Amino acid sequence: MRKLTHDEISLNRANLNEIHLVKKLPVYVVLHNIRSNYNVGSIFRTSDGAMIEKLFLCGYTPHPPKKEILKTALGSTQSVAWEYVKDAREVLKSFKEKNIKVVALELTDSSMPYYELKSDDFPICLVVGNEISGVSQDLLDLCDYAIEIPQYGIKQSLNVSVAYGISIFRLREIFDKR
Repeated sequence: MRKLTHDEISLNRANLNEIHLVKKLPVYVVLHNIRSNYNVGSIFRTSDGAMIEKLFLCGYTPHPPKKEILKTALGSTQSVAWEYVKDAREVLKSFKEKNIKVVALELTDSSMPYYELKSDDFPICLVVGNEISGVSQDLLDLCDYAIEIPQYGIKQSLNVSVAYGISIFRLREIFDKR
């Protein structure tokens, strides 16, 4: 086993000039009222790794060009399509009008484990909420269903960027097996 060099890894990756040619994961992500610039930057970087369709930053979620986001995102704010929209409800309603399923990453009385999503669920819009309060009820009311990451310790949840990473790469795996 030999660790690959940065140049060797780059040979199998698109560059910014080619990014529009890469087949995207048909997942749109809505970040609503995320507090931390660092969580947003981490989510950008993870979104690049999974190559999602588009990221919507809503409510008081910070957005580029904040230096903390740019530092954590490591250039992925240029490779991931994104938009700031104040009202997340507008975004969710537009997806519902297009018959795109809206899925919350949240613990609810009817949420299902994240790994039970199916390939026919795509395309989807994944809603990720605040670090403390999660996805608000007014947004949950617009969701078709909710997915959760089972917890086995004493804590009820994971860091939002960690939970997003687990979920989005599971979605990537499900989609790639189609």
